[in-house]
This record gives sequence, structure tokens and C-alpha cells, in this order.
Amino acid sequence: MADKKNEGFQSGAGLIRYFDEEEIKGPALDPKLVIYIAIAVAVIVELLPRFFPI
Repeated sequence: MADKKNEGFQSGAGLIRYFDEEEIKGPALDPKLVIYIAIAVAVIVELLPRFFPI
């Protein structure tokens, strides 16, 4: 019989546990800032036709 070591299913299947380390390589933005930017872009897009009619 095979020796049963204290190994989980992930290590036995050859999978990597990604939740042990998190690498944030991108800029860390506050979620509120993202919402404010989206609202500002929406307002600008809606106002552009009034200032630059086609």
C-alpha cells in the first residue's frame, strides 16, 4: 500500500494553491474612485453632442 502522508487533494493532483499568495501587479484603486470616474465619463459622453453637434 502507498504511504499516506499529510497531503491534501490539491498537492496530490499537482494543482497549485493560488490563495496562499496574492500578487497585485496593477495599480490599487479605491472602488469609489472607479465609480466616480465612470460617472464622470458618462456625463462627458452625454454632454459632448450639445457642444459638438453633428
